[in-house]
Amino acid sequence: MERVPNLTRADVVSAARNPLAFIADRWTPHPRTVRRAALAALVMSVIIVVTGGAVRLTGSGLGCPTWPTCTDDSLATTSARGVHGVIEFGNRMLTYVLCAAVGWAIVAARSQKPWRRGLTRLGWAQFWVVMGNAVLGGIVVLVGLNPYTVAAHFLLSTALITVATVMWQRTREGDAAPRPLAGKAVQQLVWFLVTATVLLIAVGTVVTGAGPHAGDSKEVTRIPIDWETVAKLHAVLAWIVVTLTFALWFVLKAVDAPSGPLHRTRELFLILLGQGVIGYVQYFTHLPEVLVGLHMLGSCLVWIGALRVLLSLRERPEVVADLPGPAAEAALAKS
Repeated sequence: MERVPNLTRADVVSAARNPLAFIADRWTPHPRTVRRAALAALVMSVIIVVTGGAVRLTGSGLGCPTWPTCTDDSLATTSARGVHGVIEFGNRMLTYVLCAAVGWAIVAARSQKPWRRGLTRLGWAQFWVVMGNAVLGGIVVLVGLNPYTVAAHFLLSTALITVATVMWQRTREGDAAPRPLAGKAVQQLVWFLVTATVLLIAVGTVVTGAGPHAGDSKEVTRIPIDWETVAKLHAVLAWIVVTLTFALWFVLKAVDAPSGPLHRTRELFLILLGQGVIGYVQYFTHLPEVLVGLHMLGSCLVWIGALRVLLSLRERPEVVADLPGPAAEAALAKS
């Protein structure tokens, strides 16, 4: 077994001054490791949305009535807070798991050879969004689950998913200028699709803010509009997104587009169908908590699917790391 070399005083000073550079000088991750780190950050960004939804749907939004501590006298939840305190505090603790996943993505991106500054910046962008959303989550609690702050909390989580998805995609690509895989008309259609999806998600937050699931068993302020009317607008937007997705698939087939955009469009169409079924069933069954939670998960998957369609319209040469001769040749053959 090889002995681990002792760290010199200069090594300790270097690690203290710039720990990322210190690690990068001594570790070169495989490209697959970098991809997995980026995917882990994306998965955790979805999980934190779903568990946040579980907090609201179980009426545990004020299980910890203050922030950054759970109660005035305790950092963690207490037995007096019951199961609601456990659920709310557990969701807060998951933020640390999310930070760990994002941190792994940052370290892996910084250590990759050659160093890709843009990829590392995407990791740091996720970190700062997480920090901002943690503060916003505290504000949500302090203002008693005001529905507008709850909506902003979800939209900022969607922004985190956006950056995480882009980083995951960029780990599969090089840094050369992107080459478009479709014409201007197709690109414009995809931008219409992405814009409609943004509106769909935004209106969904209004449905949430006006609907019956306030997030706590106490009287919580709701957005003063008829939630069923907004839900119908939400359904119309959903049909627009489905129609645009189907039209895009048809156009891509007609112009004999590469397989990447076609596959991503088909995946989005299937996600939308599943999300639509859940949406209508939850509406006609008076919004059972389990289905609402699944619908929140579906919302994340729809947005990721729409982003992947957009990102599939261009390609960059894939990065080939400094691998041994046969491994490098095999990597080149795949690219």
